Amino acid sequence: MAEVLVKVPKGEKITFKDGVPQTPDIPIIGFIEGDGTGPDIWRAAKHLFDSAVEFCYGGKRKVAWMELYAGEKAQKLANTYLPEETLEKIREYRIAIKGPLTTPVGGGFRSLNVTLRQMLDLFACVRPVKYFPGVPSPVVNPHDVDVVIFRENTEDVYAGFEVPSGSEEAKKIIQFCKKEFGWNIRPDSGIGLKPISESGSKRLIRAAIKYALRHNRKSVTLVHKGNIMKYTEGAFLNWGYELVRQEFSDVAVCWSDCNGNPGEKLLVKDTIADIFLQQILTRPREFDVIATMNLNGDYMSDAIAAQVGGIGIAPGANINFETGSAIFEATHGTAPKYANLDKVNPSSLILSGVMMFEYIGWDEVSEVILRAMKKTFHDRIFTYDFARLTTGATEVKCSEFAKAVVARLSKNPE
Repeated sequence: MAEVLVKVPKGEKITFKDGVPQTPDIPIIGFIEGDGTGPDIWRAAKHLFDSAVEFCYGGKRKVAWMELYAGEKAQKLANTYLPEETLEKIREYRIAIKGPLTTPVGGGFRSLNVTLRQMLDLFACVRPVKYFPGVPSPVVNPHDVDVVIFRENTEDVYAGFEVPSGSEEAKKIIQFCKKEFGWNIRPDSGIGLKPISESGSKRLIRAAIKYALRHNRKSVTLVHKGNIMKYTEGAFLNWGYELVRQEFSDVAVCWSDCNGNPGEKLLVKDTIADIFLQQILTRPREFDVIATMNLNGDYMSDAIAAQVGGIGIAPGANINFETGSAIFEATHGTAPKYANLDKVNPSSLILSGVMMFEYIGWDEVSEVILRAMKKTFHDRIFTYDFARLTTGATEVKCSEFAKAVVARLSKNPE
C-alpha cells in the first residue's frame, strides 16, 4: 500500500449543483507548491490570499489549504513524480492551485502539467490576458489587449502518441502507411499522431461560447490552420460553426451567416493561426474570446502574454466545465536558478488565484486583490523582472511584493 502523504485539514468540500460551485465557509482547496521557484511564489501568493479573505470576510470565511504532492517534492517523498493519491484528492475535492512543475526537454518523463490535464480530463485551458497600467510592455498600445483564450487541453500532438526515430514502432507505422495509404515517410522519421475529435472540439468551443455570453463578450474567434490540416484543424473549425447553428442560434451567429453584422447576438468568426499571430499585434481590439487547439493555444497564450508584460503576469486555469473540477496554475516555468532566492514575480500565481476565487463564487476576494495589484503596479513597485525595465521603479523581493499588495487592499473601487 502506498504511503499516505496528504493530510486533510478541517473544512468542507466544494460541491457542484447544475455546474455551479457550492462553496462552504471553510472550503478545502488543494495546493501544489511546485518546483524551482514554486515554493517562493506559493508562500507569497498564499499570504496575499489569506490576507484578502480575512479582509473581505473578517474571519467568517477562510480557506483550509490541503497540500498535494507532485514534481520533485513528490519524488523525494514517494519515489514518484505524480502520486496516485494526488490525483484522487483532486478528483474528490475538485479545486486545486499549483506552482510550476519541472519537465525535461527532449527526454525523460512526460510533462506533469500535461499529465494532470489528461488524467483529470481538464479539457479547457483558460488564459485571460489583459494589461495592467504601469507594467512595462514591448508594444505601443498594450491596453488594447483584453482577450480570453480557451485552449483544448487533451488532444492534438500533446496527446503523447509518438514513437522515436529508428524504433520498431516507427518502422511498423511507416510500413503500414506506405502499404495502406501510399504515404512516403522518410525511414529515419520520428512519428507522432495528431488526434482532433468532434466531441473534444465541441465541448471546448461550447465552453468558450458560454463564457463569452456569461461575461458579455462580443465575439468568439476560432483559430486554426485548417487551410493545411483540413481533416484535423479544418474539422475543428467546421464543428465549431456546426455547434453554433445547432445549439446557440438564438444567442450567437456565425460570420458567414450574418456577413459580420451579428446585431445583438454573439459573433463567432475564425482566422488562420499565422494570420492571427500578426493581427493580435496589429489589431488586438478585434479579438475577444479565442477558442483553439492545444499546440496553437500554447504558442498563442505566451505570445499574447508578452504584449502585456510576459508570462510572469499571465494566469491560467485548467477546467472541466462538465464536472466542475479545476486546477489553477502559474503559467511560467520553474526558473531553478532563482529557487529559494525570494526574487521572482509571483503575479502569475496570484492572478490564477484571482481566477480561482471568482470560480468558487468569492468575487469580493478577486476584486480586492485586483484593485490592490493595480495600485501596486501604479506605484511602480515591482520584482526585478519589471523593475529593470521601468524608470523610477522600486524593486522588491517576491515576498515583499505580496506584502505591498496586502498593504493596498481596499473595498473602495477608486
